Amino acid sequence: MAVLFKFDTAVLALVAWLSIRWLKARYGHVAAVGDDRTGTNRPTASSDEDEIIHGAEKIPVSVNYHFTRKCNKQCGFCFHTEKSSYVASARYMKEAMRMLKDAGMRKINFAGGEPFLYPEQLAMLCEFCKADLGLESVSIITNGTKVTEHWLQDNHKYVDILGVSCDSFDEDTNVAIGRGTGNNVAQLFKIRDWCAKYNIKFKLNTVVCSLNWHQDMAQMVTELKPFRWKCFQVLLVESENTARELYAQQHRRLRNGRKFLITDEQYQAFCSRHDHVPGFIAESNEVMASSYLILDEYFCFLDKGGPQVKQSPSIMRVGVQKALASINWDRKAFQRRGGIYDWSKGPASTLCDSELPPELEF
Repeated sequence: MAVLFKFDTAVLALVAWLSIRWLKARYGHVAAVGDDRTGTNRPTASSDEDEIIHGAEKIPVSVNYHFTRKCNKQCGFCFHTEKSSYVASARYMKEAMRMLKDAGMRKINFAGGEPFLYPEQLAMLCEFCKADLGLESVSIITNGTKVTEHWLQDNHKYVDILGVSCDSFDEDTNVAIGRGTGNNVAQLFKIRDWCAKYNIKFKLNTVVCSLNWHQDMAQMVTELKPFRWKCFQVLLVESENTARELYAQQHRRLRNGRKFLITDEQYQAFCSRHDHVPGFIAESNEVMASSYLILDEYFCFLDKGGPQVKQSPSIMRVGVQKALASINWDRKAFQRRGGIYDWSKGPASTLCDSELPPELEF
């Protein structure tokens, strides 16, 4: 009996040693048994980011999934227009999310179109990605018009970040842009309060264009207190918002974004006016171009950084890596714009703080 015990112990020790060797080779670090998780044995941000930015294999650490193009607004500069009404089935959505997770995705952002036009599908996606896949961050970008407290109450534990588009606090400007409702400001404050109530990080997105670059939004944004306020320079994307004005008027799904363009100097003037606001983040055309991983409704990656939009084959057909290889994802620009940040709610937890995927920790 003693011999068998020693043999079993030796086998277990060998298996553990081999497992640790494999995990170190794969992830570069394994927490020691009894590790107090104070951070002393964790990988540094530079080593973790280095693999993402310079590694031979592209790791889709943060993905923006535009599962619908349908929208209830008509923003004139929209760069992801309603060219299709297709929405995938729950089965295929889950399969795609799992494939991305297996390829290294840590954060998913659901966008559109307007994702809250499909509240049941959105709830399913958030729960699956957070509860089943265990992603570090699940976020949503919305125009805010369809957000309800009831939905947030039911699904708040699956959502880390709720971002709301806000291009102006002047209703005439919002109407001219194409997103006027008459109660944009009141709805923003409601959503801010609901996020605070249900422990969801509240974020604002602003597109700086010809109609708002001269405005001062500092006081209202400061009052709203978003943890991040991203201000994008309006961007032209071929086949999305480059239609001629008459053609755009005749075809609701097309946009003429040219009339919203601003100079780099005008964009810089807006940034200089607001860079003191807590959470302010500027993203010029140069920073944005090709730095986002955009997955469309057909599970194809889109490269919108060049003169022509490039669409990869669907990941469902060729896999994640082959799809990624067919587009230009500027990983250095992703790093420069702060693509990795404190994206989980609750205690600060970023990709750089993590040790191993939960299923591999012991």
